[in-house]
Amino acid sequence: MKAMIFAAGLGTRLKPLTDTLPKALVPLAGKTLLQWQIEKLKAAGITDIVVNVHHFPDQIINYLRENDNFGCHIAVSDERDMLLETGGGLRKAKNLLLGVASRESRNNDAPILVCNVDILSNIDLPTLLSAYNPNEMGVVVVSPRDTQRYLVFDENNRLCGWTNIATGAVRGPIANTPYPIPNTRNLAFSGMQVLNPRIFNVMDKVVADKGEKFSLIDLYLSIAEKEILRAYIPENYRMMDVGKIAQLSEAESFAASL
Repeated sequence: MKAMIFAAGLGTRLKPLTDTLPKALVPLAGKTLLQWQIEKLKAAGITDIVVNVHHFPDQIINYLRENDNFGCHIAVSDERDMLLETGGGLRKAKNLLLGVASRESRNNDAPILVCNVDILSNIDLPTLLSAYNPNEMGVVVVSPRDTQRYLVFDENNRLCGWTNIATGAVRGPIANTPYPIPNTRNLAFSGMQVLNPRIFNVMDKVVADKGEKFSLIDLYLSIAEKEILRAYIPENYRMMDVGKIAQLSEAESFAASL
């Protein structure tokens, strides 16, 4: 089993902390955001990890070295030349992800758990992993929380599009379907997914359309008509996007409750 932590973001909403510090190293309840993610993965038995870097990359690299990678096998995907967003970042890390396995667990057919460094949650990772079907492209963690932008799933929990309810924009296979779309439901993306490594084989179209810099949502919508991505809705789910400086006090309490 392999994992990737997206830690390359600029963290602009966390200024002024991120004027001198990468978002991944923002402290929270005695740990950095990156440490919270690594320890959650490690507790689930996932110790083969890739972390991408861009903003103050050397700080993250040195931090991992100084902490002996928290007892994990961690490779760094360096994006200091260009921030590639989530989809492009995953694509750049391909060789590391397919070669980052330990000697005992090297398996390039193993799924890849991908998460954002700044989203904390109480999700049970073993239960999430058990929902992964190797015959499909992956499972995407979603919830019914209120927002403006949603992934759209059909009655079989298969991804079929994206919508912004504030603007009425619709993308993906349902783009030409009159809104509201029957037999579908809108669910909010939670920044975590478990993906079939075959995902790297279907990136060509979105790269041709978008270039090397693209989001995972762009990728998912480009393949949703042919490939199966399922919704995973955790039970009793609590999550927090640690995205704004004003939220740090609340985030401290949230992290301490996990």
